Amino acid sequence: MVLGELPDLPHLPELPARGPGADLLGRGAVLLVDLPVDLQPSGWRFVDRPGLDLRRGRDLLARDLDALEQVGEGYAGPLKVQAAGLWTLAGGIELHYGDKAVSDPGAVRDLGQSLAEGLRRHVGEIQRRLPAAQVVLQVDEPGLPAVLTGRVPTASGYGTLAAVEEPVVEAGLRDILTATGAFPVVHCCAGRPPLALFHAAGARALAMDAGLLRESDDEALGTAVEAGVALWLGVVPALGNAAEAPMSDVAGSVRSVQRLWRRLGFDPVQIRETVVVTPACGLAGASPGYARVALRRCRETGHALRDDPEGTPQPGRRQ
Repeated sequence: MVLGELPDLPHLPELPARGPGADLLGRGAVLLVDLPVDLQPSGWRFVDRPGLDLRRGRDLLARDLDALEQVGEGYAGPLKVQAAGLWTLAGGIELHYGDKAVSDPGAVRDLGQSLAEGLRRHVGEIQRRLPAAQVVLQVDEPGLPAVLTGRVPTASGYGTLAAVEEPVVEAGLRDILTATGAFPVVHCCAGRPPLALFHAAGARALAMDAGLLRESDDEALGTAVEAGVALWLGVVPALGNAAEAPMSDVAGSVRSVQRLWRRLGFDPVQIRETVVVTPACGLAGASPGYARVALRRCRETGHALRDDPEGTPQPGRRQ
């Protein structure tokens, strides 16, 4: 489905409904080197030795890579893979004694080194299987705003952990973005994403839910665009009805991009080189039918913007 609907920028899908190890935190933890985790009633926790949950997660990833190699044989071009970022993992995985790893600077340092090495191996494995592909690494950081603002709950649930200073967060993110040599993208579909921080840390594309952007984000977006950073704009709803997806929906997505672009004040022609159209967030809650519709709508919206960045596609026009 992915290679068929998105032939110019396919990705390795994540399917979290398969269970532990397929979810955002579990799959991110699977990539860690020498930091085993296990699933506890309260969530993922670091443990002394690998257990069943970690083995299951590794098996799921191995099977996904096998499927990608089979279906993508001979593919040449950009290929996106994604992984939970350092701060989302640090704010979501518990230490032995219960509080999240983000509460311990030493644990965060070890986690960052482990994740960087794991991502290097992961990207290297994908390049071995698909040697003509250029890997695009999307670092998912939906938990980063909570880390910055001190909203990560304590183990008891009655308080929150202290906020991590912005320079520390930026430095940790930069280490991850530069670890593999792949084209680095930072994705955050949470409200109030720290776009300037993502840019400063070295992201070459910013991926976000366009519906959550505010006018106060315009300066950070404009600065990023002027520096050559791409915008991956989530304008296609992540949930919907597969039977109700007329061409007018593509027109609505096109208008969403154009409205933001006019607000930023850039030449519409720049949309062709700067904007990638995406779903607003992950499609984990979508039906298989709607997932296909959403991917197709992303492609058709991108084609419409490429062909006529200032115009609006007419209903029924084939992209």
